[in-house]
Amino acid sequence: MSLTRRELVEAGLTLGAAVVAGPALGASPTSLPLTPESGLGPYYKRGAPPATTLVAQGESGLPLVVSGKVLDPAGKPLSGAVLEVWHADGRGIYDLVGYRYRASVVAGSDGSYRFLTVMPGHYPERVAQHIHYRVSAPGRKVLVTQLYFATDPAFAGDPDQNWRKDPILEDRRLIRPVTLEDRGGPRAAVVFDTVLGP
Repeated sequence: MSLTRRELVEAGLTLGAAVVAGPALGASPTSLPLTPESGLGPYYKRGAPPATTLVAQGESGLPLVVSGKVLDPAGKPLSGAVLEVWHADGRGIYDLVGYRYRASVVAGSDGSYRFLTVMPGHYPERVAQHIHYRVSAPGRKVLVTQLYFATDPAFAGDPDQNWRKDPILEDRRLIRPVTLEDRGGPRAAVVFDTVLGP
């Protein structure tokens, strides 16, 4: 059986359309990038108490609301994930005796978490303000990372250009935008979603 030139062109166009459409039919869902890892640091302490308010009455510093979600690479919420968080106080001092500015926060059924604290201060060993995270969920690799703030004076108003000023900060994606609000006084808010690998 021989095909005419026209039949051959039509067959080629049909086959081409099938090849183009083929990968889309079997494509896997979009995968979220894993949250970059960072060092645990020297001030981690096991046994941080469960809490969503890390700041004590009368503490100085800019109030800070931190929220986000814990997800897997497919975007599925990791309900019950435990986020251990710790940071220096507004003056840049870590509590090495007790558990001030340290907490374990449990993610809700939709993977969301939220806690109230103060903006961490700078201290001599580190250039940039940051909050440490240790995130764990059943069946997932533990994530150790850090959250940084785009409003930090260390970045001189341009985190894209100046993020390498802190030699420990290894990935620009850990710097998050900060919203400044006035709700009966100034406060800051930041969203930090984390994506855990298998």
